[in-house]
Amino acid sequence: MKRWRYDSANDVERTPLERLRQFPREPDMLVYGLRSLGALIIRALLRVYNRFEIVGPENLRTNRSLVIVANHCSHLDALCLLAALPLRKLHRAFPAAASDYFFQSVPRLWIAAVIMNALPFARQIRVRKSLSLCQELLANPGTILIIFPEGTRSTTGEIREFKSGIGALVAGRDVAVVPCFIDGSFRAWPKGRRLPRPGKLRLVVGAPRNYRARWLLPVTSPPIEDGVITVARGRITHVGPSDSVSPGPLLDLGDCILLHDLRQIVDVLA
Repeated sequence: MKRWRYDSANDVERTPLERLRQFPREPDMLVYGLRSLGALIIRALLRVYNRFEIVGPENLRTNRSLVIVANHCSHLDALCLLAALPLRKLHRAFPAAASDYFFQSVPRLWIAAVIMNALPFARQIRVRKSLSLCQELLANPGTILIIFPEGTRSTTGEIREFKSGIGALVAGRDVAVVPCFIDGSFRAWPKGRRLPRPGKLRLVVGAPRNYRARWLLPVTSPPIEDGVITVARGRITHVGPSDSVSPGPLLDLGDCILLHDLRQIVDVLA
């Protein structure tokens, strides 16, 4: 019988604040316990306060690494996506969170690191470094990466243009991509509101996609040509061709594909 050996964590000499800011984080049983307890409380509150419903949870039942892609209107979005995962996968799930917002003040830092297990993602500078870190995480089997490609919360409830570069994570790689749509989070807790209000929340989980063959196509693509999507009163509106959309920077081909696939999931709500 092999003798069990205990090795201390590599960050024992760091201050608590330094440990929270560190990523990847060292395993910590206390943090794991607090995160699991927090997850149970959050899931109960979502069920009672927001009548949270999940459509298609079977699409998340896999032991492979996943990239979950979703629209973003509220702080509730990440909570809903984490609540859809089994508790045993909670410590392998990493929502990408803005480093300039969640990792500055101590209260937000504690919530991001302990409760959410968030990955600090640079939105303005060092974006390539953040993407590289995401790629390293996905190389480990069982990793779940949660990405909001719009880059920030929508102030209107509409799906905004994806930021360029996110598609580079999945184009040409054998990784499952699960497009999701969160309905009701904008009404329940829009940007600028201090606390959430009661309101129905629904998460629609689409079938996993794979884009390993997309590396054969050009690296960049012009802005999406078939228009944009707006979400109003739970319906989908297709707005105009590309000439009615103000031109922007070139999007990564993977970003265009993901936005198109996300629209297919949103259609479930129509």
